[in-house]
Amino acid sequence: MNRLKSVCAVVLTFALIFSLFPVNGLALEKGKSTLVIIHYKEDKTSQKDWNLWLWANGPDYFPNKAHAFNGEDAYGKIAAYEFPVDQPEKIGFIVRDDAWNKDAGSESDRFITKDMIKDGVAEVWIESGSKEVSPVNPTGGSDVESVNTNIHYYRYDNDYDKYGVWAWPNAQDGKRFEFDAQDEFGAVANVTLANTTKERLVGIIPHIEGWSEKDGADRFYYAGAKDIWLIEGDQTVYYGKPDIDRTPKFTSFLADDFKKMTLKTNSPMTAEDLKTLTFKGLNNPVVKQVDAKTLEVTVASDIDLANIVTVSHPVFGEGILEAGKILRSDAFDQKYAYDGKLGTSYQKGKTTFRVWAPTAQAVELELYKLPKKQAATTKDIVREVKMVRGDRGVFTVTVKGDLDGTGYTYEVKHAKETTRAVDPYATAVAVNGDQGVVVDLNETDPKRWTKTKMPLKQATDAIIYETHVRDLSMFDVTGTTYDSGIKQKGKYLGVVEPGTRLMKDGKKTKTKTGLDHLKELGITHVQFIPVYDFNTASVDETNPLKTYNWGYDPKNYNAPEGSYATNAYDPKVRIKEMKQMIQGLHDNGLRAVMDVVYNHMFDAKASNLDKIVPGYYYRYTEGGDLANGTGVGNDTASERKMMHKLIVDSVDYWAKEYRWDGFRFDLMGIHDVKTMNAVKRTTAKIDPSILVFGEGWSLSTPLPEADKANQTNAKQMPGIAHFNDNLRDAIKGSVFEDTEAGFVNGKTGLETRIKRGIVGEIAYNKDITGFTAEPGQAITYVEAHDNHTLWDKLNLTNPTDTDATKTKMHRLASGILLTSQGTTFIHAGQDFMRTKGGDHNSYKSPDSVNQLDWKRKMDRQADVDYMKGLIQVRKANPALHLGSAKDIRRYLTFNDAPEQVVAYQLADEAPQQKTDLYVVHNAKRQAVKMTLPKGTWHVIVDGKTAGTKTLKKVSGSLTVDPLSSVRIKKIKTKKRAAPVSHSQGRLVF
Repeated sequence: MNRLKSVCAVVLTFALIFSLFPVNGLALEKGKSTLVIIHYKEDKTSQKDWNLWLWANGPDYFPNKAHAFNGEDAYGKIAAYEFPVDQPEKIGFIVRDDAWNKDAGSESDRFITKDMIKDGVAEVWIESGSKEVSPVNPTGGSDVESVNTNIHYYRYDNDYDKYGVWAWPNAQDGKRFEFDAQDEFGAVANVTLANTTKERLVGIIPHIEGWSEKDGADRFYYAGAKDIWLIEGDQTVYYGKPDIDRTPKFTSFLADDFKKMTLKTNSPMTAEDLKTLTFKGLNNPVVKQVDAKTLEVTVASDIDLANIVTVSHPVFGEGILEAGKILRSDAFDQKYAYDGKLGTSYQKGKTTFRVWAPTAQAVELELYKLPKKQAATTKDIVREVKMVRGDRGVFTVTVKGDLDGTGYTYEVKHAKETTRAVDPYATAVAVNGDQGVVVDLNETDPKRWTKTKMPLKQATDAIIYETHVRDLSMFDVTGTTYDSGIKQKGKYLGVVEPGTRLMKDGKKTKTKTGLDHLKELGITHVQFIPVYDFNTASVDETNPLKTYNWGYDPKNYNAPEGSYATNAYDPKVRIKEMKQMIQGLHDNGLRAVMDVVYNHMFDAKASNLDKIVPGYYYRYTEGGDLANGTGVGNDTASERKMMHKLIVDSVDYWAKEYRWDGFRFDLMGIHDVKTMNAVKRTTAKIDPSILVFGEGWSLSTPLPEADKANQTNAKQMPGIAHFNDNLRDAIKGSVFEDTEAGFVNGKTGLETRIKRGIVGEIAYNKDITGFTAEPGQAITYVEAHDNHTLWDKLNLTNPTDTDATKTKMHRLASGILLTSQGTTFIHAGQDFMRTKGGDHNSYKSPDSVNQLDWKRKMDRQADVDYMKGLIQVRKANPALHLGSAKDIRRYLTFNDAPEQVVAYQLADEAPQQKTDLYVVHNAKRQAVKMTLPKGTWHVIVDGKTAGTKTLKKVSGSLTVDPLSSVRIKKIKTKKRAAPVSHSQGRLVF
């Protein structure tokens, strides 16, 4: 049995950049790949024949391989290579020779990092003797200010009549150029374009005038190329004249449904050619010619995708049938979708394995003896067992004996290739998630493992605090004076270390950190950004502190991330320690929310899902490309039954096995309404208090608008909440425009949008109406891990204001947040005005940027106390988090107020509410005098102090300070039928 390592097949050629020498190479197929261009200034005295050893992202993508320098410009040698993956995290390279002598400067690996990649091009300059990697030409060489490229184009039928080429500098207007000359290769067009913005890429499409026909999707090439060569039907852009295989051949043979297939060729077929076609594996196929190079093949009985089907021809050779559009059809799901258990079923005496692979010819189970202190390889496979295909394409095998701790993978044989994959239902994995592991889950339960947790009556009672496991404890990586006081830094166990304090010079201060800080604030839920097993290229579990990443690049959906465990090599440790973290939070009156990312995988083609059932689990465009509504290269297809099942089964597993109390769905708008409602039903059966919410953004993915799980369709998803970006941007300004201000930092005319947020986006009246049916569908927030922190945003919008003024704005924002209906969401460190130094996308920035700065907390303890007081007020006043739209409309009344001021009352008749409340938010730079309802009011919150204790008593009127929020209360004296004209109450600013 071949023990293969599944890798992507890569064809390597090289690009000519500013060179007069012909250099073959690939250029960018935008959205699918990255063009790497390395300029190398060689030591002129060197006698070595240097080349580049290149790799991308580590072993998850490609094997290491040497590549030659074979271009040249004024700076020096050039190598260009297209990595067929969009947005790699990093690209590593070494300048060396074939004897592995390294050039000076390459003693250590060098990397092109993601921030150096612009518009799909990773272009850098290096020099012998220097370790520097520069994304700009250090000699000040000129950029590409104009495009002058000869386009050489070959068509198999040699018919160029009416064909031309449409070309444009990336993101600019384009124009048509005619093929007005010919050479020995084919037709030639000269493309000349101004490139005032110095774009690195030029887009190009060969097409017939009038656009009745075009050759493939958009291609992109390097703007400095003098000549490029294109071949009909080939998305590759060649920078040197390629050798064309002019041999007629079948280019694709795809099943569209169970009775129809499409067969394509690279050159025209005649009627005589059709007579000599031979098919194997099909009964009485009927062939119809669609056009000169496209045939439609139909059969009366269903195709069996488990069998190999071939077509052969004496001239065109042989083609093998693969599943095409059929995978995305309802008929495919009706025939193959399976609703039973998948994954492993462990018992002491035997383990059963089940994997859904309906398009596979065969599947073998590979069992590993896992090393204790290193990653496993195929050398560690100790047994291979053939699995048996059963109903609906499920392969099953039962292996006798106690397999607890045994690693496993599946070797899946497809029509054209054989791949190795980890079980998508694996609940335990080896280090870096490259093997699934059979475990006795009973042995992963902590000694204390109870179902007791803080009660939660309704979603709007929740106050969520979002953090990263690592951020909470890593402080201080920048120096030795201060320390978080948490011993298990960056670990699950560090989250629940009790009694920790900020350390200064080895001594405890009074400043609480970690768990004690969470308790001090009074929040109800702690949300963790991804803690499932994520991509090795982001964080290597064998060296977890070398790099940092948020983890929004899933690898194994049902196993915990190992970099947060004290031993990533022992599969049970990460499971047990995650459970200990959750139990520790429950024991301290806190609930736990898991951030789940089912909308995409770290890489579609390299994912276990695609290795097992290629083309099924992802969404595709009409043109056959992977959909990219997520912006990260692929969208999963939750509308397909087995992706739907995977999502629902996964949430069910995490909720039951780990007792998570909520699930935050990343880019929820990619998913379909039906799947999200199924998730809600599933969690409600386990525990009705489990929260389900997510990013209900409107995203460009090929799913009917009415089916998308976004804000527009919120009313179709009762009990599922959406992040309220309206209130977020109304408070501080758009997250997409750095210098755009909001209500608290100076923009006028936002009062109605603020009111929409205050009522939880319900239909309050004809002017104030949002996306929710009930307030529990709104997640009210002003900052999160994405985009600038509020403090950093204020630095951008109000650069000339003092820190004292920005502190007032920040507190005003928190005041609006904590008095708005819906579920409150706070970003970790927001309470002490967290800064990331202006980094708006710190997903892979170091700990020094992402760590919670406990020294800053000590310096801003007054701000922490203010936030704590706001939380106390919210929890003590049920009218601030009402459970129904009906109650909000009945008990919340807006009062007249000047511009940049919002004022409203909450009646003491609201359910469980004991006092009237009056709230004023003043965003003016001047104090405002507000007329109060009748009676004596008790001020409990102003711009300086927040809490439930009375600060002073007022009546008649109240002066509200600039940039401040006030709340006042009035003691209840008797029952009233109406929510207005009260005689005594509380004021809240």
